[in-house]
Amino acid sequence: MIYLFCGDDVKNKRSNYEKFMKSVPIGTETFFIGKNDFNSVQTENFYSGSGLFFTKCVVVFTNIFEKEETLDFILNKLNLISESKNNFVFLEGKLNKPVLDAFKKSRAEINVFELPKEKKEKFNSFLLANAFGEKNKLNLWIYFRQAMDNGVAMEELIGVLFWKVKDMLLKNNFSKFSESELKNFAGKLSYLLPEARKEGKDAESAFEQFLLDAF
Repeated sequence: MIYLFCGDDVKNKRSNYEKFMKSVPIGTETFFIGKNDFNSVQTENFYSGSGLFFTKCVVVFTNIFEKEETLDFILNKLNLISESKNNFVFLEGKLNKPVLDAFKKSRAEINVFELPKEKKEKFNSFLLANAFGEKNKLNLWIYFRQAMDNGVAMEELIGVLFWKVKDMLLKNNFSKFSESELKNFAGKLSYLLPEARKEGKDAESAFEQFLLDAF
């Protein structure tokens, strides 16, 4: 089954997406894939069969359609994805009519959330990443709360924070954190959401606790 959550009303979109994720049975294997993590071969494996250690899973894609080649790949595979026994969730921004029509043809459950033009807001998630990289605890918490108030998806925030940590490791930037600390952060961020889901914890609270405990 395919589930699509899209539109620029990020607050309502995230709220409904979170409600959906809470409805997923505890213990269900869940995979989170962002635009920089997308792999066509891995995706084909997800819709063509089950894994070695699970019989059914949920695959969550976040903002992968920002890359045109990825969008084209998914649109060409929608029929195959819809026939899979696994569930596929797409969390995206505003999509045009041809894309929405393609999802309709694949019998996807479509949830569109749009803001009136005068109310549109965009939070810069890199503010959170930069505050983390600067080891500024006050700004980190302030930007986190601003992101939540603007309805930014948890996957987006964790994704940009994971990118920041990996970037610091690649550049050997150990002025604020040691190499071992950064590697530990990367590991925790990779499993933070899946573990929170499995344990039935609130994702926002789990992420906020990670930020508060980081330094």
